[in-house]
Amino acid sequence: METADFIQTYYRERKQTDSLKWDALKERYGNENLLPLWVADMDFSAPSSVQEALKERIEHGIFGYSLVPENYFSAYDGWQKRHEQTSFQPEWLHFTSVVVQGLYDLITCFTEEGDQIIVQPPVYYPFFDMIRDQKRQLVTSNLVETPSGYQMDLVHFERQLIENDIKLFILCSPHNPVGRVWSKEELKTILSLCQKYGVLVISDEIHSDLILTGKSFVSAVTVAKEADFLDQLIVCNAPSKTFNLASLLNAHIWLPGENLRKQYQKWESLHHHTGISVLGQVAAIAAYETGDDWLRDLLAIVEENYQLLQRQLLNAIPEIKLSELQGTYLAWLDLRDWLSTEADVKNTVQNQAKLAIDYGEWFSSETKGFIRINLATKSENIQKAITNLIEVDRKLKGGNGE
Repeated sequence: METADFIQTYYRERKQTDSLKWDALKERYGNENLLPLWVADMDFSAPSSVQEALKERIEHGIFGYSLVPENYFSAYDGWQKRHEQTSFQPEWLHFTSVVVQGLYDLITCFTEEGDQIIVQPPVYYPFFDMIRDQKRQLVTSNLVETPSGYQMDLVHFERQLIENDIKLFILCSPHNPVGRVWSKEELKTILSLCQKYGVLVISDEIHSDLILTGKSFVSAVTVAKEADFLDQLIVCNAPSKTFNLASLLNAHIWLPGENLRKQYQKWESLHHHTGISVLGQVAAIAAYETGDDWLRDLLAIVEENYQLLQRQLLNAIPEIKLSELQGTYLAWLDLRDWLSTEADVKNTVQNQAKLAIDYGEWFSSETKGFIRINLATKSENIQKAITNLIEVDRKLKGGNGE
């Protein structure tokens, strides 16, 4: 499907639909008249096949206690083999409502209060909250900006493992917000360090299907199989980001190691009694069985929007730096050479350009002056954002753009 046809078919106006992204602007930003390009969900509806599957299930009219559908795993396994070349086993699978809740539960289950947990900022900011909320100790090993993009600082990472007696590493793969898709070699190296020092790894792979042209996603499971590391690895993912299904509350926790499974099942029996989301699983099965073309067309729009930023915004405001987008639909921009302080960024981007975005300091204290822009919307919205920023830049530079 051409991008214009996809937008016409699937783009939805979301104001006054109880959308967090569109209807919480007054609460979150103090101004309801901003263009929302922040929280990571899309302005496109789920594939038509998913909508039809949900309609059919709703027509049945009963939403009582339900079992996991027999074909759930085969649908998901087929998707994984087609898109990620990742092989899972049915007995590994546990369900949770959303990945963030799953991470909270896993931290509670597999660590103790006071334990040290390491992450790699700038990173998805709920990681910080979930570690601190449960009275664990946050340890960081920052990613490093290089001419070829963000890299893991493996020397510093290993030093942190040694000096802080790390119990758990939360890996963000692909990385949010910098957009890196980690290579197999990078994953092998960092997992080998965790193996060497006995560190449990949780790999948050919720964006694993959102991979742009020229890149291939490698799951930590694939690497761990080759390295005999499955007994120290947990993977979390979901159809929510891929198909815009977050509110249907259906996500996965994969526990390949038998000892980890037993420990989690025991913890779950004591602390977490909940049912499945029948509509979430109906939607997921339909998406995994029929969503291939929809995802391909969606990613074409994300790439088109990213190229708009490259061609127009960077050409007009060369002081802005744009990280290479390899995965996710989230662009990471460095405004520090354009705007000098955090206050300038907020005043310029929010108050003058009228954009609601995610600020860099949310992801790390060291990335003040950065912003994250959600590209999963129609190109008209990205064009408007670019136009607004360029107009502000002209004013800042005296009206002549020089």
